Parts: sequence; structure tokens; C-alpha cells
Amino acid sequence: MSILSELFGDVASLFFPARCGVCGEPLEPGERCLCTLCRATAPLTGYWREADNPVVRKCWGMVPVEQASGFLFFVHASGWRQLIHGFKYRGAWRTARAMGEWYGRYLSESGLYGDVDLVVPLPLHPFKRCRRGYNQSEYIAEGIARQLGVEVERRSVYRRRNTASQALKSHRERAGNVEGAFAVRHAERLAGHHILLVDDVMTTGSTLLSCAAEILRTVPDCRISLAALAVSRSELGVRD
Repeated sequence: MSILSELFGDVASLFFPARCGVCGEPLEPGERCLCTLCRATAPLTGYWREADNPVVRKCWGMVPVEQASGFLFFVHASGWRQLIHGFKYRGAWRTARAMGEWYGRYLSESGLYGDVDLVVPLPLHPFKRCRRGYNQSEYIAEGIARQLGVEVERRSVYRRRNTASQALKSHRERAGNVEGAFAVRHAERLAGHHILLVDDVMTTGSTLLSCAAEILRTVPDCRISLAALAVSRSELGVRD
């Protein structure tokens, strides 16, 4: 970096200091995306350490997964909700990658995900991706893959149907909404691999499970694990 670039960066940070994505306070030197206090008080699930956890149990009888976990509990009316909405809807893709790296460190340290050899982000439909400009799950997947020391595969799984938002739908409507929404091309890129399928938020699990089921149907000799950055405490039946 040139001296001029460093000077410009210092001046910019003086007038527009980087702020924590959760509480909005200015970040101290060495802090990235989140302040130290918010990291220390994050609503982490700890599920990446548990082979049997509520996310895994959510998959029972639906999709045979190797492992499954969520990183954070999705907390309504909180700064954590704002952070997630920031990279879903307001272009804060760097935050998505940083959160993926944080999650990925824990996944790597747990020992349960050591034989994952390919990370696949849940795809967006091309129309929605074009409108948003990016797929936030890809950036989360990049961060996770970097910590696991594996590649991200972006081209093999795609959405063939532009589904409506799941937010206000019932459990049955959500399942029907994503039925047949995903497809696999270039199955040979997935064959024989242990795939970690990554999404930003898992509520009922309909979207992730539908995608995982299609991958296993098309590529029966692969194995699948799931990783969601945020999960719903109420949908998992977990008390506060």
C-alpha cells in the first residue's frame, strides 16, 4: 500500500470511523466488523461441538446428514438481526465473509468437520442475485472454507425456480415453496466429496433440507453436512 493510500485511509477513518455491525459503536484498532464486547456476548449456540444437537435432530427422518450446526441464535429486535440484515439486504458482504471466518475457526477446531473437502453455498436465483448484486451465502462459505482449508464450489448447484420469500409462510407452505427449486449440474464435481452446504439463516430448515435432498438424489455417492450462520431458537424448540 502506498503512503498516499495509507494517508487517505487514515483521513477517511477519522471522519467515517468503522462501526460495530451489532451495537454501532466505533471499532477500536484491531477490531474487525464487531467490537470486542459484542463478540464476547454473542448469542453463540455451541452446536459445532456437538455431534447430536437440535440442528442435527431437525434433519432426522428428512435428509441423512453427517453433521449439522448453527453458529448464532437469530435474535429478533436486536443488533444481531441488524447485522444479518446488513449483509442480506444492504450490501455489507465483507461482514458476511468475516462472520464466515469466525464460524469456520470454530468448525475447524471442533474436529467434527475435519473431513469436509468442499463447501457449497446455498444458491440464489439469477434474478434475485442480479437485483442484490451478490449472494451473501457465498461470502459466508468463503470465510468458512478459508478456515477449513478447502475449496468453495459455486457452479454445481443452482436454483431453477425464483421462489417467493419464506418469511411469512407456514411450515407447510415453506416446504411447498422450495419443492423442486434446486438442481445440480456437473455432478462429477461433487461426486465422492463430503460437502458442507452453507446458508445464512435457518428457520424451519425447509430451504437447506430441500437443497441437500436434491444434491443427494443427483449425486448419491457424496456426503452432506449443513452449516447455518444463524438459527431460530423457537423453531428448534430450544428455550432461552
